[in-house]
Amino acid sequence: MSKFSIISNDFNEGEEIPKEFGYKFENKEPKLVFKNIPEGTKSIGLIMDDPDAMAAVGKIWVHWLQYFNYPSQNLIIEGKTDFGEIGYGGPAPPNGRHTYIFKAYALDIVPALKKGYSKLELENTMKGHILAEAKLTGTFTP
Repeated sequence: MSKFSIISNDFNEGEEIPKEFGYKFENKEPKLVFKNIPEGTKSIGLIMDDPDAMAAVGKIWVHWLQYFNYPSQNLIIEGKTDFGEIGYGGPAPPNGRHTYIFKAYALDIVPALKKGYSKLELENTMKGHILAEAKLTGTFTP
């Protein structure tokens, strides 16, 4: 069986994320596609963050938190970003090019988190329930 993966038609692995997905531009959510989802998956958790922000602001900046039930995807619950907002917050590097990592987790549960949860709450809820992980990386330059 092929490995669980995440792709986007909006940008390829390791490439520059187009400007319209930037926080200070159109802040459009990139369309993500999950491939080879493992059997037994009840939901998919998603974390998008910027590890390069550590040097600029002293922490890994959270840009998007989300989980949705699978396969129906009729329940989508989003968490709070480091912008203090719920939902997608696109790339907004304070200095030069930054790398953004979209991490997807196939879970054997549907988390019972309320809208506005934190990255730590999602990570703690996922512990012991991750069937597979996938990653997509892009860069952004203001």
